[in-house]
Amino acid sequence: MKNILVLQHIAIEDPGYIKDLMEADGWHLTQIELDEGESIPEDLSGFDAMLCMGGPMDTWMEDEYPWLIEEKKRVREWVVEMGKPFLGFCLGCQLLGEVLGGKVVRSEPPEIGVLDIDMTEAAKQDVLFSEYPGTIKAVQWHSYEVRDLESNPEVTVLGSSANTKYQIFKYRDSAYAVQFHVEVRADTVMQWGCVPEYRAALENSLGADALDGFDQSARQHMPEMNRLCALLYENFKRIL
Repeated sequence: MKNILVLQHIAIEDPGYIKDLMEADGWHLTQIELDEGESIPEDLSGFDAMLCMGGPMDTWMEDEYPWLIEEKKRVREWVVEMGKPFLGFCLGCQLLGEVLGGKVVRSEPPEIGVLDIDMTEAAKQDVLFSEYPGTIKAVQWHSYEVRDLESNPEVTVLGSSANTKYQIFKYRDSAYAVQFHVEVRADTVMQWGCVPEYRAALENSLGADALDGFDQSARQHMPEMNRLCALLYENFKRIL
């Protein structure tokens, strides 16, 4: 059995389909709801991997969400100092990018919907992503993105979209960041559409009636997205 530490920023954004797969394998997940005042354990040595999920806040909102300061310190401790396996999604991707010396800036335009991700040449040699096809469909729901990681020689880009270079990147061979939502379930889009910040971003980008179409598109591509999520999970096991 593996012990997984999950950093969450809103209860509705848990590890989703990855959680289902981990629980089916009998793994234990310790879910820390940072936005509700829960604290990251002081001793991290008993955990095998850290997952860092998405959320409605942004990395720079430390005055409004002061726990972000401690979270960044602990992510750095886990990834840089301890060198242990890490998966970050959306906000979690951006937190890792900032910890590694990048900047989190507004996406122009925001990426919301089921959109294409193009895998890089480096992905073909990667433990987690070598079996991914050259282009995949993915649920995107972000208005900010990571940039300026070129100065860190230990960062490798594994996937990009038309507007976002760092859709997938890794640090060394143990920490992975994914800007899109590989962890989605069939009901995820409709659930997240109830979060005011997410609904506003969606409607500002795609119009007031966009949620139903987004949901239909996600459900259409869900079997393949779940297959790729399961593949990511199976390969992630190899680095634990």
